[in-house]
Amino acid sequence: MIRKIIHIDEEKCDGCGLCAKACHEGAIEVVNGKAKLMREDYCDGLGDCLPACPQNAISFEEREAAAYDRQAVLMNKKLPAMPEPCSKSELMQWPVQIKLVPVKAPYFDGARLLVAADCTAFAHGNFHKKFLKNHICIVGCPKLDSIDYSEKLTEIIRENDIRSLDIVRMEVPCCGGLEYAAKEALKRSGKFIPWQVYTVSTRGDLLED
Repeated sequence: MIRKIIHIDEEKCDGCGLCAKACHEGAIEVVNGKAKLMREDYCDGLGDCLPACPQNAISFEEREAAAYDRQAVLMNKKLPAMPEPCSKSELMQWPVQIKLVPVKAPYFDGARLLVAADCTAFAHGNFHKKFLKNHICIVGCPKLDSIDYSEKLTEIIRENDIRSLDIVRMEVPCCGGLEYAAKEALKRSGKFIPWQVYTVSTRGDLLED
């Protein structure tokens, strides 16, 4: 059929690609440094590409060309990629910092208590599923806080019905203060509950005891 369609003058074209970006139908591509009309049936003949060309290399012409195929254009258009679904957080309470949590709270009753160094949640990729799930978590960093957590942890364990205690620390020496404070708190509380220490390497791996 005879219809109006674009014509690209390759002598003038400098391959900037602005026309391809302006073409909503995806009819134009830059090939070997020159813009080319790749699909006549994708060109609607409206000329959105014309004002985008800084070299005035695009014009209209009337000639024999395939009919504009709107359905083919719609089928060819790429939909934006769907974002990855966020993993479900396993956090069960707030706040989480040892300095901020109350000594006694309803969520501590019957809780599996997780005492974790701040960095562990960032270092170990499976932290939520491996450690946080079904636990009440409190976190801290003895190097940054420069305090002895053992007194407050003792009160938390003593004043609540804690079922178990998991300690997650980094392999770095400063995390030894957190492990010591949690063990000391368990000893001072006078309670006998199951406990376990997990150590995460700076590469995020779990280290064997």
